[in-house]
Amino acid sequence: MNADRRQTYKHPPRPEWVTRINAEGRVLGTGVVPLDSDSLLNTACANTGLNDFGDSDPDDHWRAHFEVLIATIEKEAELNLLGRLLTRSDLLIYLQNRLQVTDWYKRHPEIADEVIAQPVFIVGLPRSGTTILHEVLAQDKQFRFVKKWEALFPCPPPQENSYNSDSRIQRGHDLITIQNRISPEWKSMHDVGGELPVECIEFTTSCFLSEMFTASFQIPSYQDHLQAADVSEMYRWHRKMLKLLQWRFKRPHWLLKGCNHEPYIPKLLETYPDAKIILTHRDPIKAVSSVVSVQGTIFGFRADDPFSRNSYENWLRMDSVAAMLNQRIAWIEDHTLAPGQTANIRFADFSADPIATLRSLYDGLGLALTSTTAQRMTDYLAGKPKGVFGVHAYQTGDRSLTESERPLFERYQQYFHVPNE
Repeated sequence: MNADRRQTYKHPPRPEWVTRINAEGRVLGTGVVPLDSDSLLNTACANTGLNDFGDSDPDDHWRAHFEVLIATIEKEAELNLLGRLLTRSDLLIYLQNRLQVTDWYKRHPEIADEVIAQPVFIVGLPRSGTTILHEVLAQDKQFRFVKKWEALFPCPPPQENSYNSDSRIQRGHDLITIQNRISPEWKSMHDVGGELPVECIEFTTSCFLSEMFTASFQIPSYQDHLQAADVSEMYRWHRKMLKLLQWRFKRPHWLLKGCNHEPYIPKLLETYPDAKIILTHRDPIKAVSSVVSVQGTIFGFRADDPFSRNSYENWLRMDSVAAMLNQRIAWIEDHTLAPGQTANIRFADFSADPIATLRSLYDGLGLALTSTTAQRMTDYLAGKPKGVFGVHAYQTGDRSLTESERPLFERYQQYFHVPNE
């Protein structure tokens, strides 16, 4: 049984300008783009005029996580020149955000009194329809969601009256679409933009304990560190960010999405005990095959050999994914996921009849779906036809391979009535 689809991955040719930059980088050497602690911290302080990273909180061990992260990136990630430039830019943004978030809480302690009531989380395997579901549900005005620009630049906290005209929108859009220019095939895999909703990992980065990093770099030592850590820290920062972002612009419910929540559902519920959780379901063999292609592209933004190390394996190996899905069942049966707290949505149902599927979903969550909102969702889907950015081509393997892997997912597919694709 082949549980590892990375063996069949082939990275598409890069644009000529990317190849040339990275070739020159091999001449210049790594020191031309420093990723050491002193350089990053000093530059972040200089750029913001601030120096308090929030070290007074005894339960926040961000510095230890940060030091492990940058050490493992330097030792294991095998970054090319463009990768080092992207990484330094990202790390500075995360450090500067931490300084600014700390400053806003110091000057406005009332932000801590904000209440996060009944947030709605979309949780499912990568490539199981979570992104399009997130975008469609975001058409419902009862939901507040985090857009890419505010995940990148949360300070000053957004205000409702200028939310759709903020100057940071274009800045965030220009920054995130660098990915499309490095790897043009990325457009067919995942739509990115300054105003699109993003996953939760994209605003947990400033605590430096986040799967954002294992999803971006081949860094197995940091992955080990993350798995051994108490991810309560990540969820405390998550809640801190939501309170900040809703302080001057709130809606009845937060709408949040993160494949990364799957292994940590009990910790999520410790932080948000009244959360409502939408579980998405898709043929796991189809989903994981797509994840390998997507992750090869993401790792390839920064490194010449995307799968140089065994990292991010919990999402890339069939046996690991099967174990996660079976754990989902266990949490339902032992009422960690309490009755009435979760709703299920199958990718096949959503693809066949989106609005009917969403009506059932809303009923399961105890939320109202108005006819106006349903029409807005219909219009959004009509304006975003499948394949508008090209077709994401990837291999699921021959019939004998998929049949050999199918038993791994038998319990999961039977339990949630998930069809083969």
